[in-house]
Amino acid sequence: MQAEHIRKAIPSRVNQRDAWAKDIYDITEQLGIPQTKENVCTIVAVVDQESNFHADPVVPGLGEKAVKEVQERLEEKFTDKLGESIGKTVAGYFEDVLKNHPSPDNNYLSQMRKVKTERELDELYREIFDYMAKHYHVSALTGAAKLFGQNIGEKLNPITTLGSMQVHISYAKERKRQGGNIAALRTDLYSQYGGLYYGIHRLMMYPADYDKPIYRFADYNSGMYSSRNAAFQSMLNELSEAELDLDGDLLLYNKDGGIRSQKSQSERELIHVFAKYKFIITERQIRSDLKKEKEKNFEESMTYRGIAKLYQEQTGREPIYAIMPQVVISGPKLSRDYNTNWFASRVDGRYQTCMRKIKNLKL
Repeated sequence: MQAEHIRKAIPSRVNQRDAWAKDIYDITEQLGIPQTKENVCTIVAVVDQESNFHADPVVPGLGEKAVKEVQERLEEKFTDKLGESIGKTVAGYFEDVLKNHPSPDNNYLSQMRKVKTERELDELYREIFDYMAKHYHVSALTGAAKLFGQNIGEKLNPITTLGSMQVHISYAKERKRQGGNIAALRTDLYSQYGGLYYGIHRLMMYPADYDKPIYRFADYNSGMYSSRNAAFQSMLNELSEAELDLDGDLLLYNKDGGIRSQKSQSERELIHVFAKYKFIITERQIRSDLKKEKEKNFEESMTYRGIAKLYQEQTGREPIYAIMPQVVISGPKLSRDYNTNWFASRVDGRYQTCMRKIKNLKL
């Protein structure tokens, strides 16, 4: 499929369809993604849902939502790995800067209320922290934070998903396509090409045996393989007396994405079920297998195969590969909480429209 064909898959209401189509073509070429009708419509549907094909979309009421989010974060005191005293000190400095600078009658809080796009908010936020670092001499605190793998400016920044496909900054950071610091990466994500590049990478660059695209759309919202893992939890529920949340997370995670040592309910139930059915597998092996939950090869693990085998034996039904994860979506850019089913269904509707539109396209 050439760029001119991709253009026909993009909604006619979109401005500069040629430019969007060329970028999608170039990125799929670069990443080695086959340009099938299904793949192109998968990409088009997610971009349209996330931003209606705007590199830096306007978010209604963003300013007020951002102020509320920042105030809630201030109340948390930002202790975490920084330690109580440092956390409270930074929170106090930050609150003063927001309310009184650069001037009391034009303070950063009032400026924040006026922003319309996430890029405007992001850039204002970085300006605020730069001001704070310069005038309050918190470079020592910043240095201390970095020793703990933290960056205070990044930690406090409420904009964590960026660009036309709303990619999480941590995902892009791990897969940077060019050099530069975190500010340069954020700028890249707000560009049309950069937003598409990281979004297409996040959406398409992992194998999954889903029989319907809606499960990949669900994964885009709630995490790689969350649809598969939610099905795994569903099978586990059938074998146990527990009622696990079907959220697709088999382990517990810290805010920075690190795995916690504490056992999740899913892990505890796995230990219980394997013991109940005298399936020989150690707790250490279970934990090792669950660490692969974000990978395709989790399906080859003793834990995954064991539950699939027990499920088939005990129920007489074929193992379930994927179901819709039950995850609530919330954040400063949303007017209310939604769930993954809402998101995936909306994207799937756009996908089906796209497929009908190019059904008879001659390639």
